[in-house]
Amino acid sequence: MAQNKMKTILFDLDGTLVDTAPDLGYALNLQLKKYGKQPLADAEIRPFASHGSKGLLALGFGITPDDADFIQMRDEYLNLYETVLTRSPLLFDGMQSTLANIVEKGLSWGIVTNKPGRFTVPLVKSLGLDQEAICVISGDDAPQPKPSPATLLLACKQAQVRPEECLYIGDAERDIQAGRAAGMQTVIAMYGYIDETDKPLTWGADSTIAVPKDILTLIN
Repeated sequence: MAQNKMKTILFDLDGTLVDTAPDLGYALNLQLKKYGKQPLADAEIRPFASHGSKGLLALGFGITPDDADFIQMRDEYLNLYETVLTRSPLLFDGMQSTLANIVEKGLSWGIVTNKPGRFTVPLVKSLGLDQEAICVISGDDAPQPKPSPATLLLACKQAQVRPEECLYIGDAERDIQAGRAAGMQTVIAMYGYIDETDKPLTWGADSTIAVPKDILTLIN
């Protein structure tokens, strides 16, 4: 993509823009405590944070969507998370200045996440990101979440840009699949919630970044 054509940088939320793993883990440990189980360390939980409630419940309780009590356990976990989601989320180190630099260069930035709106909206607002983002798209804002390109295409509509004018940055394979399907340039945030069993270099992204400020080298 010609550099002068790029207009908007779109970010996945959890594990890419914001470090939410401590609060996702705190909710899981609250649930584990309820069932008399030992809490898990942050280091154990962090690689699974991008896999949502399905991944976290598999880690904590060894259950999958095929288990009869999965729905009840998932809903219980999500209700717990809703009470603690603004407890300690933080932008990844260097992200605030990177976002400022993006704007200084005349580009816009937005958020496209699979997180349901009931969590995305208060989380983004708690960090003041809703005042800066050109769009904030949750997983339930379109008929299908990622890896479908539907939410990314909705972001383009709201930002009034074409997919080929966008860069999408994420830390999960579904992010790259969705970005490619939408016709965007794609970037893997290698600092994100990537499990040791993941193979990000096989996901087909256009680039990788080790830290947030590396984004600037892609848009200079």
